[in-house]
Amino acid sequence: MIKTSQGRERATTAVIHVILIIMSIIMIVPFAWMFLTAFKTQGEATSINPFVIFPSTWNFENFKIVWQSYNFLYLYKNTLLMIFFRVVAAVLTATMAGYAFGRLKFPGKNALFALVLIQMMVPSQIFIIPQYVMVSKLGMINTIFGLVFPGLVTAFGTLLLKQSYQSLPKDLEEAADIDGCNIGQRFLLIMAPLTRSGMVSLGIFTAVFAFKDLMWPMIVCPNALNTTLSAGLAKMQGQYSSNFPQLMAAALMACLPMIIIYLIFQKQFVEGIATSGGKL
Repeated sequence: MIKTSQGRERATTAVIHVILIIMSIIMIVPFAWMFLTAFKTQGEATSINPFVIFPSTWNFENFKIVWQSYNFLYLYKNTLLMIFFRVVAAVLTATMAGYAFGRLKFPGKNALFALVLIQMMVPSQIFIIPQYVMVSKLGMINTIFGLVFPGLVTAFGTLLLKQSYQSLPKDLEEAADIDGCNIGQRFLLIMAPLTRSGMVSLGIFTAVFAFKDLMWPMIVCPNALNTTLSAGLAKMQGQYSSNFPQLMAAALMACLPMIIIYLIFQKQFVEGIATSGGKL
């Protein structure tokens, strides 16, 4: 019976590994296709021959043309600034709001938190028009502030940090009260540092969502010099035809910031995803 049980466990493990390998290959294929196409000519990229997988000669001109023609330094700068300010703003506002909803008692708390949850249920596209009107009246079209504006507050982050604060024991606050701490000292010195994993998770999600944001940058920053990588790539695609090697070269270059960020913060990324229990 023991040998049979061990055999079943090994067979189950083998099946799981095979499934994971297959899924990994499926996920890698688009990236590999993008990488190989970036070095092809237009004729090779649009060839109907299924065996034209690798470029006949590795052509680096696509990267040179894209770099010189589409001002990638400006796109990198705008994207990184947008990600940085959105992460900082989201973490600050969600940390304070999460503490208020999770640990404090005040009139109308449940009603206000219900509004936060309702905002999460509503498609974000509904808010584009009022947000654009607000940014326009502030005179912030084609600016970094205009790109950052929708990410100044986050309902998802408020919920995430609220759950983090609620998981902490009440004894901590009681001990702080005995030591004579006021509400600000309790928050800054005791409670906020203990929710660091939740802040890291929120920062990761915010950075990824900001990097992938396409519609808002295209609307609020129509100027090519003030837009982001995602919007810049979208504008490279023609209405009737596209230069796929150059488009893939640009996409490969656009991936570099997130790849570098992931390599630097790999440990925090994995811990943040595991702690939050969420998925992208």
